Amino acid sequence: MFREGHDAVACNVAVTKPDGAPGPFLRMTPDGTEPDIWYAAFVPDSEGEWAFAVEGWSDPLGTWWHDAPLKVEAGVDVDLMLEEGARLYERAAAALPKPVPKSTRAAVAALADVLRDSTRAPAERMKLALADDIVTVLAGHPIRELVTAGETRRIWVDRQRALYGAWYELFPRSEGAHVPPDGGPMRSGTFRTAMQRLPAVAAMGFDVVYLPPIHPIGKVNRKGPNNTLTPGTHDPGSPWAIGSAEGGHDAIHPDLGTIADFDAFVEESRRLGMEVALDLALQCAPDHPWAAQHPEWFTTRIDGSIAYAENPPKKYQDIYPLNFDNDPDGLYAEVLRVVRHWVSHGVKIFRVDNPHTKPLQFWEWLIAEVKKTDPDVLFLAEAFTRPAMMHELGRIGFTQSYTYFTWRTGKNELQEYVEELVGASDYMRPNFFVNTPDILHASLQYGGPPVFKIRAVLAALLAPSYGVYAGYELFEHVAVKPGSEEYLDSEKYQYRPRDWSTPEKSLAPYLTMLNRVRREHPATHWLRNVHFHWTDSDQVLAWSKRSGDDVVLTVVNLDSHGAREATVRLDLPALGFDWGDSVEVHDEVTDATYTWGDANYVRLDPFVEPAHVFTVRRSS
Repeated sequence: MFREGHDAVACNVAVTKPDGAPGPFLRMTPDGTEPDIWYAAFVPDSEGEWAFAVEGWSDPLGTWWHDAPLKVEAGVDVDLMLEEGARLYERAAAALPKPVPKSTRAAVAALADVLRDSTRAPAERMKLALADDIVTVLAGHPIRELVTAGETRRIWVDRQRALYGAWYELFPRSEGAHVPPDGGPMRSGTFRTAMQRLPAVAAMGFDVVYLPPIHPIGKVNRKGPNNTLTPGTHDPGSPWAIGSAEGGHDAIHPDLGTIADFDAFVEESRRLGMEVALDLALQCAPDHPWAAQHPEWFTTRIDGSIAYAENPPKKYQDIYPLNFDNDPDGLYAEVLRVVRHWVSHGVKIFRVDNPHTKPLQFWEWLIAEVKKTDPDVLFLAEAFTRPAMMHELGRIGFTQSYTYFTWRTGKNELQEYVEELVGASDYMRPNFFVNTPDILHASLQYGGPPVFKIRAVLAALLAPSYGVYAGYELFEHVAVKPGSEEYLDSEKYQYRPRDWSTPEKSLAPYLTMLNRVRREHPATHWLRNVHFHWTDSDQVLAWSKRSGDDVVLTVVNLDSHGAREATVRLDLPALGFDWGDSVEVHDEVTDATYTWGDANYVRLDPFVEPAHVFTVRRSS
């Protein structure tokens, strides 16, 4: 920011709060080495859309404060300069807003008389007019001339859960699923039986309980176990095949209970310090009410049939995708109604299924409409698709995004991918899921129990938000067939009750430790502060996160099959220390404490402990 000539120039940031009220006057400061570069910072303190614009202006008070002392001391145009100052102080006093104390306004106005008081020496008059308290007041309420405003820019401010949180995915129908005492087919669990699992999830330190679709499931083309096309009479089908004669996206599956039961589940989650995330899957079973009532919302093939969903080589014969082009006004309004229905029942987080298969302008509109009334609602994009589309979903309003983390297993690719995400973190916040009902990565299939710890450490301590699908803590790892990422006996198509009664055979204590570290250390709540440290092994990855004096340093062996040794060279200034300092590192995994310096030896055996999770402080 600059202007012609020698008169003083200044600028400020004009901030508008979400309620339309102006923020405090925020004057900018020139850079000490580049005087045309100005800067300022402000921290929004409430949710919603903020706006700001930079305003440049001519600063007559600043000009006078610079020129008058020089001329008065030199005896040049003394009376003229003093009179100019008096008139400026009169203008400034008259413009001071009411929040400024009346006594202060009077003191500024009185300085006009002081500057005109010929009984005082000019130097004394100048000293009084340039008193620090007076200059501070007027710098905060300047006289602005020739104001020029830059472009208005807008930022959306979310609540903390948008950035930081540990997610746990479970199928309510599996929690409490059972074979009746008198035999017969397995019966579904309910919201009431699933509530019995919530204390254990909360005890592990999770913040969000994510539920797949909870709506009625279509009977037409219903899928059987392991995605077969020949279901049995009592097979429950896929929750993502939404809708039947029993209702659609605003209904509860009768087997799960009633809306009152769902409300109780949400309230119990809240009581335990968690909140519920609900799947928003905009697709329909062939017998969804929309298919009969609004056939224009679907794509009709030349033979008159409605096209089912495909993602070659996968086929979803039990699902009709929606077509947003034929009746956008009607379909947009109906989806908004559905979302607001669930918001009214306490759902403030939606995990959106395959958003990249719907129009971007629809999502931009929907998210904006929802946040007009409920700014605390969050949307997670489940879009395993092209990078450009994933990034654009973040830009148009999605709060978080699934990522390619599941497929990043090597040292270099992990570091490069995290650094890439840091570069986009002003609009695309990642959520590192270690597994999903759709994704059982080969590393989990063949890496043995140690890899479950390794991937949990990576997800929980590299990203502020991460997720676990139920069964991960039981080391579930068998795929339906070689080369597939689908689970054998996938919970997507059948009930999968689990035995949680043997915690000593579970990864739950390890997940609890990781979530405790995350909660106790604010440094882990951010992505941009990640800093990688050099190691001389291609299987040992080291990184730190720092927030003030809070430092967490992680070193992990990526090889789940054997011990690895390495030298870890710490970038001590990145940890808040000087080169050559000694630091005390306390391992949150083993409770051991070591003294480290610039170069440090580690040996990590995955069958003992594959990672060090250190908290760091200066060595005493």
